[in-house]
Amino acid sequence: MNFRSDNEAPIHQEILNAIIEANAGFEESYGYDKFSDHFTEQCQQLFQCWCEVLPLTTGTAANSIAMTLACPPYGSILCHEHAHLNADECGAPEFFTGGAKLIPIKGDHGKIDLNALDNYLSHTGVHGEHESLPSVISITQCSEAGTVYSLAELEQLKAIKQKYNLTLHMDGARFANALCSLGCDVAEMTWKSGIDMLSFGATKNGAMMAEALIVFNPHLTKEIKRLRKRSGHLISKMRFVSAQLNAYLKDDLWLKMAQHANDMAQHFHQTTNAKVKFIHPVEANEVFCQLPVTVIEQLRIEGFEFHVWPGSTDIIRLVFSHATNAEDVNRLAQSIMQQID
Repeated sequence: MNFRSDNEAPIHQEILNAIIEANAGFEESYGYDKFSDHFTEQCQQLFQCWCEVLPLTTGTAANSIAMTLACPPYGSILCHEHAHLNADECGAPEFFTGGAKLIPIKGDHGKIDLNALDNYLSHTGVHGEHESLPSVISITQCSEAGTVYSLAELEQLKAIKQKYNLTLHMDGARFANALCSLGCDVAEMTWKSGIDMLSFGATKNGAMMAEALIVFNPHLTKEIKRLRKRSGHLISKMRFVSAQLNAYLKDDLWLKMAQHANDMAQHFHQTTNAKVKFIHPVEANEVFCQLPVTVIEQLRIEGFEFHVWPGSTDIIRLVFSHATNAEDVNRLAQSIMQQID
């Protein structure tokens, strides 16, 4: 009955099988294998465009290499104050870029306030070379609050990006969950909405350790492979990363897993909404709700696992994954509803 994180969920069996199948015989190293070539082909077919594809093992690497491609050491990166980039990367973006400055922007429910973003950018440049140069806007899709930027909001971001001649990056650690939530075409949510670079996550959605940096803007790919090598993320046996990603995309497995996770979150929300206070809209596979401390303590006694959100004593985060059992969701909802009664 684990609702702590989708990072704690098991590997999907089809992805595990793909790793085993890739272990048959010898294969060229450092990403020049047939599995990595196939993943690039799959991405270009999926997104309906040319793109540079870099298989990786961590989202931190994907985000940090992306920042290095688009932001000089004297530049700045604008992101939500609670974005992983700002709050959970241990200074990696600053380290990889050689000193770029992160500018946190506030916004409700984990999403950047677009008016605040535009206002900040409109007042930059007053001090000339004394200021960091705004270079990148980075958004998290789904956000850290489990919310999703709509296509309309992405269009607004695209307009801001173009207005100030910036690069737009999407941290898609839960990209599949956001896509299922919007129910749109994958190209619509990315390059057609002005996204230049995408950190494409699979680990939270059933993979063992498989992420990718996908670059849609050819002007940002200079020496991208050397950056991966220099960062320590060029895996010699890359086939085992790419094999996961191939299985992930095959027959829409990634979307089926994400839809299941989203459905479980919605089921919990609908079952408990009459009596439980939800802190953020439930739009994907994360739920933040406020409960009496006594209820939280009893849930733990009953064996439910979750995070009490830092800075609070009565707000919990529940994360639903591809492996979440509907019976466990029902037990959780029933226990909460009975206690609140």
